Amino acid sequence: MALIEGCKHSIEVTIPAEAMAAEIEKVTEKVRSQARIQGFRPGKAPASLIRSRFGQEIRQEALENLIPKYLEEACERENLRVVSRPTIKDLHFHEGEAVHFRAEFEVAPEIELKEVRGLRVAYAEPVVTDEEVEERLNQIRESRAEFVNIDPRPVEDGDHCLVSLETISGVEGEPLKQDDINIEVGGKDTFEEFSSALRGAVPGDVREAEVTYPENYAVDRLAGRTVRFRITLKQIRRRELPELNDEFARDLGDFQSIDEVREEIRKAIFREKDYEAQVKAKNDLVDQIVAMHDFPVPEAYIDDRIEHMVDGQLRSMQAQGVDISRIRIDWQKLKQNQYEQAKHDVKAALLLGRIASKENIHATEEEIDAEVQRIARQRREPVAAVRLKLEKEGGLQTIVNRIITDKTLKFLFDHAVKVPPEAAPAPDAPKQE
Repeated sequence: MALIEGCKHSIEVTIPAEAMAAEIEKVTEKVRSQARIQGFRPGKAPASLIRSRFGQEIRQEALENLIPKYLEEACERENLRVVSRPTIKDLHFHEGEAVHFRAEFEVAPEIELKEVRGLRVAYAEPVVTDEEVEERLNQIRESRAEFVNIDPRPVEDGDHCLVSLETISGVEGEPLKQDDINIEVGGKDTFEEFSSALRGAVPGDVREAEVTYPENYAVDRLAGRTVRFRITLKQIRRRELPELNDEFARDLGDFQSIDEVREEIRKAIFREKDYEAQVKAKNDLVDQIVAMHDFPVPEAYIDDRIEHMVDGQLRSMQAQGVDISRIRIDWQKLKQNQYEQAKHDVKAALLLGRIASKENIHATEEEIDAEVQRIARQRREPVAAVRLKLEKEGGLQTIVNRIITDKTLKFLFDHAVKVPPEAAPAPDAPKQE
């Protein structure tokens, strides 16, 4: 008999006396064949002596062998899908009698899926302005700029100075020295102290500048310090931009005119904007379906989600150079802080899975192959080697799940009623039936 409370279940299980006796006999024979007892050849010691010496270990192993088997059978009879590690309680075992115990665990929730077609969501097809196209075109133009040497003269704002830098004071240890550093005098990303020191200089001049760096500066030896530099001006250059003409277009690739470039830029900006707008709309739809469905969520799923979230945060910190081995994590506080978000994410995943199942949404072999090929190109490895590695690590299933999730989100978006953002209800406003 099972006792149910949300996703938490408790079930009473019995192992028949004859099954327990047979298992004890089986384990006894195994121990007998392995035991080394003085005065007896291996496997020849009396069973009574084996039970006397190793009785506790034999009973424990017999229970460990039979409890999972009988628990699984009991759960199958009750049609329970266990999703957490069972806890065994109230174990009663006496020699020659049946074994009784109670198992506590969590099961996957039953979800009664509501209608998810026709949900209202804020979305409007993006508009790309001429100004946005020109701004992007100018960014490409800037990236194609070239430095041109100019005849020696006093440095002016806008000049790009090729210099050698050496610290005079303000840093610990050996002085810092760098050659062939480019400094744009008066540039928005240039410390004013460098610009002031270089204005009016000519190649060969040596100037000094004292710079106070912010606490969060990227170079640790300079962060938060006031550092004095010796600056040797080697060369003055001007940054020249290419003309925006058809020749520039042909240099960019398979284009015949600058207007073709503008059209391609317009399409690219549209794709970017539309992707962002659809992501926002899909996230809103997920929030809606989560709010529509009230069902218990297994704590085991929430714990797994929190662990996954923390693991991702730690990997990100490690990629930024943080020594994560020195980080102490208060798991109780962490779980408390991230519990609601983790619960939302788990509910969303369960609902999307349920929708995918109902609508027969699945990943095709072609879609899986295309993703494996994309990963192989990204890693610059042979496709066969990448697939084999993914199969060993369980990565193929992750790919399948991601494809199904993306297709399910697209299903929700395609079947939603799109309304202009200004006509969409406020987040806290009640939704009309």
